[in-house]
Amino acid sequence: MTELGGYNDRVARVDLSAGDVKYESIDDEDAKKYIGARGLGVKYVFDNGPEVEPLSPDNLLAFMTGPLTGTQTVMSGRIALVTKSPLTGTVTDSHHGGWSGARLKWSGVDGLLFDGKSENPVYAVVEDGDVTLHDASHLWGKGVHDTIEEIEGEVDGSLGKNLSVMAIGPGGENQVKYACVVNEDDRASGRGGTGAVMGSKNLKAVVVKSGTRMPKPADPETFKKGYQQAMQLIRESEVTGPNEGGLSVYGTNVLMNVGEELDGLPTKNGRYTSTGSMRDAEGVDIDAERVSGENVRENILVDEPTCHSCPVACKKEVEVSVMHKGEEMNVRTESYEYESAYALGPNAGHTERDEVAVMIERCNDMGVDTIEMGNMMAMAMEMSEEGKLDDLDEQLDWGDTERMIDLIDEVANREGELPDALAEGANGLAERFDAHSNSLAVKGQTIPAYDPRCMKGMGIGYATSNRGACHLRGYTPSAELLGIPEKVDPHEYEGKGELVALFQDMHAISDSFDICKFNAFAEGIEEYVLQYNGMTGLDVTEDELLETGDRIYTLERYYNNLAGFDGADDSLPGRFIPGDEAIPGQGASEGQLCELDEMKEEYYARRQWVDGVVPDERLEELGIDIGPGTGVSRGDSPAPADD
Repeated sequence: MTELGGYNDRVARVDLSAGDVKYESIDDEDAKKYIGARGLGVKYVFDNGPEVEPLSPDNLLAFMTGPLTGTQTVMSGRIALVTKSPLTGTVTDSHHGGWSGARLKWSGVDGLLFDGKSENPVYAVVEDGDVTLHDASHLWGKGVHDTIEEIEGEVDGSLGKNLSVMAIGPGGENQVKYACVVNEDDRASGRGGTGAVMGSKNLKAVVVKSGTRMPKPADPETFKKGYQQAMQLIRESEVTGPNEGGLSVYGTNVLMNVGEELDGLPTKNGRYTSTGSMRDAEGVDIDAERVSGENVRENILVDEPTCHSCPVACKKEVEVSVMHKGEEMNVRTESYEYESAYALGPNAGHTERDEVAVMIERCNDMGVDTIEMGNMMAMAMEMSEEGKLDDLDEQLDWGDTERMIDLIDEVANREGELPDALAEGANGLAERFDAHSNSLAVKGQTIPAYDPRCMKGMGIGYATSNRGACHLRGYTPSAELLGIPEKVDPHEYEGKGELVALFQDMHAISDSFDICKFNAFAEGIEEYVLQYNGMTGLDVTEDELLETGDRIYTLERYYNNLAGFDGADDSLPGRFIPGDEAIPGQGASEGQLCELDEMKEEYYARRQWVDGVVPDERLEELGIDIGPGTGVSRGDSPAPADD
């Protein structure tokens, strides 16, 4: 057990096959080594075994909070869902904000561990430290929004007051490989297919009912000092300053025009580095400004909701009316994010602002990842153009927003040949149609809205991300675009291996606290240490906390090594790197490609890995239980696979 501040010291282990719930304490050593949320969740998933099939009853799905979740700490409304990904086969963690994480902590538990598979659909209710299972057969087949509304009517609580619901839609039920989990605020644990894992277990929703029982710091003076420093930095930041900073005023989509100007916005399945470059080359009517945060704020913004303990309020709620097949579609949705707008807009060859809002709403209701959905449709558009989908019953044209809107529901329900093929994700589609050259995926997960030809840190970040292509493992655009903590040249590759490793370790820490990564636009390791020590009563140093981030990231890599991944999987799509498939950048990124091999060498040296594999000595140095080991020592090459 642990007596550290910030923990309830209560985790519910739910055997869905037996309908049984047991409760356990948190191992004190694990709490100190892996903190909570992402880190502790990965430890539970690791202990469950890297060899499990992601959609089998044996896979573990963890809903985890951290010691700062639901506290006074700024931006502390996050929750981590951790499991083995059906999209990538790696360990994955996917977070969302709003109030569900805080309420889970306030309900008296730190985490929920689901294994097995229920015979019939169920939803779990968490209240006063206990978990009960309820029949969800009547909810199966419903979208996320109807599901949440019906559950509110069945549970004695009120959404936005004392109740949160985290649910899957048809995408999760039908095990779309990139299905997500969405809560009542349209906040999504979007990446990696956590919703598909829920669906495979016949788990429709997790419902949390609680009052506001905010954890109290073990060392109030230290916590107060850290909190005050953090709040002051957030208020003064040009990025996070409430009602003044770019993130607060325009949301994450403040980056759309920035990426466009730098020619760092992947467009038309990454053929171009901006919509301007596509417009110049093809003479088409396309402009990223139309789907930018500035345009959204001026024309369709209706509300600016926020998450627990967050003064920034980056979420932008919009309302649009679109004519679709002769009928008017009226949509109000959260939130018009940069990543969603990129994938469903420019990367699919169009910039129709209102249609993008409709697609975001459909993805949320169907419970599928907006990034993956948009990128999958862009991949299919390119494959259609090249004749690779000629054997299917339909093709998909660039920028066909009318078809895209309908296709989201069809993919979620696996209705038709093309939708069913798209539901398998980039790796599945590429394997079936020999279309690897059309895929923008790393380890099976497609890239977000930062072009690695422009931002070289994102190139090595995508390649070495433990959960597939991801900007949130190590957000180097903070330095490459915004100059935080200091400005670096986005086109320079030297030093980026070390930079991304540092960012990865920092984000592993914040994900394990669990606090929003956007705090890193203002806060640093000093504020992290003060708030963590103040809440828990520990006395860790900055170096010790950074080593904890390294340990968490290395445990994830060790899991992946045991699941069959090595340095060969730390790759990038061919159009971004030198080679036969290369498509050099245009405009402000004219001629640029990503020098991946050079950055990998630097990165592995910083991590002390061997060709992408963690040597056994490194596991021992970081205090990771060695288990089977990887069979690799420093100076070795990875051990050959068993015949």
